[in-house]
Amino acid sequence: MFKINRKLEYALIALKYMTTKKQGQLTSAKEICDIYHTPFDPTSRVLQIMTQHGILNAEHGAHGGYHITKDLSKISLAELTDLITGPIEIASCFHGNYSHCEITGSCSVIGPMLNLNMEISKLFKTIMVTDLIQSHHQGEKAIKAKPFAEGKDSSNSMANH
Repeated sequence: MFKINRKLEYALIALKYMTTKKQGQLTSAKEICDIYHTPFDPTSRVLQIMTQHGILNAEHGAHGGYHITKDLSKISLAELTDLITGPIEIASCFHGNYSHCEITGSCSVIGPMLNLNMEISKLFKTIMVTDLIQSHHQGEKAIKAKPFAEGKDSSNSMANH
């Protein structure tokens, strides 16, 4: 199953939350973690990565935090994905010009998977971060209303954000 990396989810959660704040108002990693129940270390790390790439500005100190400095309508989902998790690789045979897959030599779908990867990359380039975090879906309320199923695949636990 194709899934968005959890760190990318944390970055989108943080950016969406920060867009609700007044311009220049600071947001701490702890604040985001407390509100959205995300783990501190990976959330803090994605904030640092976005700061290193000029999307956020960090102010240090007891009352420090982060604020958005770059126009999110000019950052594509592909760019953000690349910063946070690296290039889009939908199959284990995508690692530049080499593969970690044990069946690469006999695989009959490398070409189609490369094509699919290229199409997903093109799609991600057309989706701007602002458009994504400001969008809504009719199924959002139904998903939020369902209690989290303990013991099930926890990768879907971020659905309430």
